[in-house]
Parts: sequence; C-alpha cells; structure tokens
Amino acid sequence: MKTNIINLFLIVSVLFIACNKTEEEKTKVKQKPHQSLEAPVAKKIAEELKAHEDTRIDNYFWMRLSDDQKNAEAPDARTQDVLDYLNAENDYKDAAMKHTDSLQKTLFDEIVGRIKKDDSTVPYSDNGYSYYWRFEKGMDYALYCRKKLEDKAKEEIMLNGPEMAEGLNYFGMGARSVSPDNKMISYGVDTVSRRRYTIYFKDLINDKVLSDKLVNTTGSVAWANDNKTVFYTSKDSITLRANKIYKHVLGTDQSQDVLIFNEEDDTFSTFVYKSRSDKYIISGSDQTLSTEYRYLDADTPNGEWKVIQPREKELEYSVAHFGDHFYIRTNLDAKNFKLVKTPINATTKENWVDVIPHRDDILLQGFTAFKNHLVLNERKNGLSTIRVRKWEGNDDHYISFNDPAYYTSTNINMDFDTNIVRYSYSSLTTPSSLIDYNMDTKEQKVLKQQEVLDPNFSKDNYVSERLYATSRDGVKVPISLVYKKGTQKNASTPLLLYSYGSYGSSTEPYFSSTRLSLLDRGFVFAMAHIRGGQEMGRYWYEDGKLLKKKNTFTDFIDVGDYLVKEGYTSPDHMYALGGSAGGLLMGAVLNMKPELWNGVVAAVPFVDVISTMMDETIPLTTFEFDEWGNPKNKEYYDYMKSYSPYDNVEAKDYPNILITTGYWDSQVQYWEPAKWIAKLRELKTDDNLLIMDCDMETGHGGASGRFERYKSVALEYAFMLDLEGIEK
Repeated sequence: MKTNIINLFLIVSVLFIACNKTEEEKTKVKQKPHQSLEAPVAKKIAEELKAHEDTRIDNYFWMRLSDDQKNAEAPDARTQDVLDYLNAENDYKDAAMKHTDSLQKTLFDEIVGRIKKDDSTVPYSDNGYSYYWRFEKGMDYALYCRKKLEDKAKEEIMLNGPEMAEGLNYFGMGARSVSPDNKMISYGVDTVSRRRYTIYFKDLINDKVLSDKLVNTTGSVAWANDNKTVFYTSKDSITLRANKIYKHVLGTDQSQDVLIFNEEDDTFSTFVYKSRSDKYIISGSDQTLSTEYRYLDADTPNGEWKVIQPREKELEYSVAHFGDHFYIRTNLDAKNFKLVKTPINATTKENWVDVIPHRDDILLQGFTAFKNHLVLNERKNGLSTIRVRKWEGNDDHYISFNDPAYYTSTNINMDFDTNIVRYSYSSLTTPSSLIDYNMDTKEQKVLKQQEVLDPNFSKDNYVSERLYATSRDGVKVPISLVYKKGTQKNASTPLLLYSYGSYGSSTEPYFSSTRLSLLDRGFVFAMAHIRGGQEMGRYWYEDGKLLKKKNTFTDFIDVGDYLVKEGYTSPDHMYALGGSAGGLLMGAVLNMKPELWNGVVAAVPFVDVISTMMDETIPLTTFEFDEWGNPKNKEYYDYMKSYSPYDNVEAKDYPNILITTGYWDSQVQYWEPAKWIAKLRELKTDDNLLIMDCDMETGHGGASGRFERYKSVALEYAFMLDLEGIEK
C-alpha cells in the first residue's frame, strides 16, 4: 500500500511538472521577439525650458544638432552621442523585426512587382514639342524626353536620371523648364534630401551642361521671353525659408545676379513662375492667411514689377492671366472662395468683378482658362468635382463620376486654343486614369490607366463605401473605406485607419496598388476625412486649426469608435497611420485614447509642438503661426501644451508603435521623433513593441528612386501584419 502511495505521488508530481512545463512553453511561445531584447536607453540631461512662468523639463533636448554639426567632417562628442543613439535604435528595430525579414521581402517584391518597370507618362504638347518621361527596366530614375510634333520625330533625351543619380546616396530632381525657343532646359537637383536645390542649365541643341550653377534654391525658374534671363527663388541658409527672388542672365556667375525682391516678413515665403499665357512673370508671397502677387511683362525682363493687390491680413488670392484680364481666385467676402476678374491695368480689389460668385456649400479649389471654356475644380459634399462652363452661352455642367468615393483633378493642360480638357481620375477601387474630355460633345477618351501587374487583380474584386461618423460635438465626419470582396467585417477584422487633418489638405480617396498587400490579406483600409482638412469646405479647415486643433484629434478618435461600434473591427485589431502633421495626429490620439489601437505607425511625426514653434530658427516655423498659433502668446502656449504629443507622454500603457524619420529631414527635424521615442520608452508601463526606423541618408520624403521607398512601406505593413499573426 505504501509503495502504491509513493508511485501515485511520483505520477502526480510528474504530471504537475509536465503541466508546468507546458505552461512555461506556452508562455515562451507567446513571448514576442522584442521582449527578450534590451531596448536602447537614452541618457537624460535635464534642460529647463521656461515661458509664461511655466517650466518644462526636457531630458532629451541634447539630441538636437545644428546643420554645422551634422555636416562636419569629424563629429564632435555631442554629435557622436546622437549618432550612437540613432544607430542603436535602428539596431534594436532590426533585431525586433528580424523574424519578419522574409515577410518584408515578400511584401517589397509583390509591391514592386505590381509596378510596370518600363512605364511612361502620357505626352503633353507645348510650343511645338511633345513632352514625357519614361522608365527603362531596372532603372530607379526617369529619362525626361521630348519629340517634335511632326511625323516620325526622333526622341530627344533631355535629362538622363539614371546617369545623373549614379553614385549618389540620394538624388532628387526638382522642377524642369524649357526656354521659349526650345533650346535650353533648366533643372534642379537635391543630393542631400533637405529640399535645397542647385539649378543647372543644359543646351539641348549641343547636349551640353552650361557652367551656370544656382545654389540654395527652391529648384525652379521662370524664363523671360529673351531666352537668356531667368528668375528664381533662393532660401535662407538656416531656416530654409524661400525669401529672395533673383534675376540671372545665362553666362554670368551667380554672384552677379540681381536681387529683385526680398521678403523681409519672416512669416511669409516667396515664389516665382510664368503665366500659362507666357505673357507675364508672376511672383508671390504667401503665408497661411495672406497673399500678395506682383507681375512683370515677360518681354521686358529688366522692366518694372507691379503689385496686383497689396497684402492684407486674411485676404488670400491666386492669379492667372487670360486675354485683357487677370483671373483671381480669392476669399474676399467668400469663405469658400470665388472667382473674379480684373483689368490688367486696374488690378486692386476694388476693381474685382465676380465671375463665379461665392457659394456656402461648394469650395472653389482652382480653375483653368481655355479659349472658349472655363474649367473649375470644386469640392462638393466632400468630394472633388470638375465643372465646365462656356464663356459664351449657358452651357454649364459637371463631369459625372460613379464611385461612392473618388478623387479627380485637371491635369497638364498647356494648350489654350482647344475644346479638350485633360483630367485624372482615381477611386479606392479604380486605378489612376488620365482622360481627355471634349467640353463640347462631352465625349471621353481614356488615354492611360495605371497598370497593375498582377494577373489576379480586378477592380471588381474590391468594394468601397462612404460612411459618416457623428463626432462628439455633433458634426458628421465622412469616412471612405475599401476592402476585398468576401472580407468578413467583425471584431476580429484588422482595419487600418489613416488621416492627415492639417493645413487644409484634404485626404483624397485614391487608388493604391501598394495597399493591395493589406487588402488581399484581409485588412479593411479606411480614410477619416477629419477637420483640419478641407473636404467639407473652408470652414472644415478653420474648425481644425489654432485654438480648435483638438477637433482634428477627437474626430479621428470618434471615427475609430464608430468603426468599432458598427462592427468593422475592434481595438484589438485596429491600427492607425499618419505622417508629418498626420504624425502629430498619431501622437495626440496615442495620448488621448491609447486603448483604441493595437498598433500605430507615426511617420516623420511632428510631435514636439511647443519647442519647435518657439524656435524661429527651425525651418517652417515662422510662417506656420497661423496654422498652429504662436506659443509666445500665452493663450496658444497653454493650448499647445494641452495636446503636444511629446509634452503629454504619461506613465501608462501604450499600444505597439512604429516611428519613422529621416536624419536629413528639413520639415520635421529628426530629433522630434528621436526624443519622443526616448520619452515613451522611459515612461510607458506596457511591454508592447516600440521601435523607430531612422533613415540616415534621407529627409522628409524618404528614399529617392522609384522602388527604394517601398522598403519603408514593407516595414510598416510587416509591423501590422506581424501583430495580426499573419506571416506570409
């Protein structure tokens, strides 16, 4: 009996140990790869930041480097500390995501595989030539070409992108402009990714680059009609503000260029271009709430510039030339903008006469004038539209579109004397199409539709919807979403919610072949058309800026809550994505309602709002006061502090987070996301994944080249798919 009891005890003990081992093994299986890694820990050096009798402690202020420090041949100690930290974050990200390498490669290969390798644009005609650019197989950069408008014309390769980019870590092509006599081309090049372009000139007849070189510019020129004089905009070397317009004569050194205009108000930036009629050189200065334009006869480059309408606070306008008038889109007594005209010899606002009056329910976004027609880009019921109107008679109509959510706009229309308007069209299910529309007969011709190199692709395999969520203050917020037919929408469905919500920039429901990699794996993709954009008119923008900025964040959260309530997904399977100012959105909603998301991707995020807006030496700061407010004013300081993502990180649970940035970013400096991730890692109380991908070679737009940028997309997708347990 005693022996049996001992045997029974041994059996129970073995079973107990076995059970425990099984639980341990289960725990081990459940453990995420990053949980066995040691995350980087940034050193803390307390910096007191004082304003309005308030003190903020920034332990990671030391991460900020000047351009001189970044460009120095040998890094000083502080620079080396920053580089070491950024590299440590990259190493940690690589290790934490190592198990997804195969998935990332699969994603990259299929994304790139859908893109036609030897693609080309639809040619457009201008001044006796047909212009286009094309890619050759295996090439990351384009060939910029033209042909004479005659039978059997020979192709001329004006600029050879692959040759120009050879050996460079980054190559960004700026604007290109051909001289009126068709003999010269100007072009801008950025090899750092700071959007500071050097302008070169090439003799197209002799296939020779001139010695002229214009450094530190915005990358474009406006040609005078003498074929030797150009006007261009230079940038402040510290703030990168476009602040001066110069006149350059070919064959002379840049040091001899004549300063035409100096924008001394640091809340404005300046620019210059040529009118579509080729009659005038037009320069302008603008900020968020005010503009001012000047013009010069293109036949007299040494002549006198004239102001169209002097700048006024909250008066915005833009200018085009047609016949004996300037046509002006303006918000003068017109929140949603209207179109007016004014004689060229009497241009101030008291001479403006309405052509298209203001409408409360329609936003006028732009216009193009033809000999017999006026074409208007409008936004109605949250969607873009194209309206065609004859100068003579009562023919006034809209081009019709059938998708519930889509995006359309006029394209390159250089020919003035034509009844054809060229426009582009795309929807969440329809690849981008370029269409010629006969404004008299209403006949349409599809010139080109984006090819999706996937034998299984058909737009009929996908479904798009247009929904409306009610925000906490009663506003109806539009939602555009798309998914693959057969996708079950329930609490287990993964859903990615995207938005931007700033600067009046509308989030457009366009097609993306890249996005198919998520849709085909069961994701629903949704766009939230939140306040801060301009989808529902100008008031939609004004209701999401300055002291109403939080409406942007609460709209996004309320859309997320609505999608959960309606059974499209659940917090365990919902993801959020936004970049730049949309990255600020991500940071804010992470602080405000972290439990709503399983994962968040914040790309080049603007998260250190107060410190950036307090520092007028940082690029873009001064002329964004009308967007965010000036924190030197206590009212704006307090409001910014209440939502600034970096300042509101708390000791609490956060979801899984992927942050991306570029070391050379000129729009959102790398140190904002770097500081943010350090503070998140210091304070968060969860064990979720927190990683940052810092591209040490690029800036705000990511990698240059046609395909390299998709590696970052593959990382973002792998981040979300891995959280869903999707391995292939």
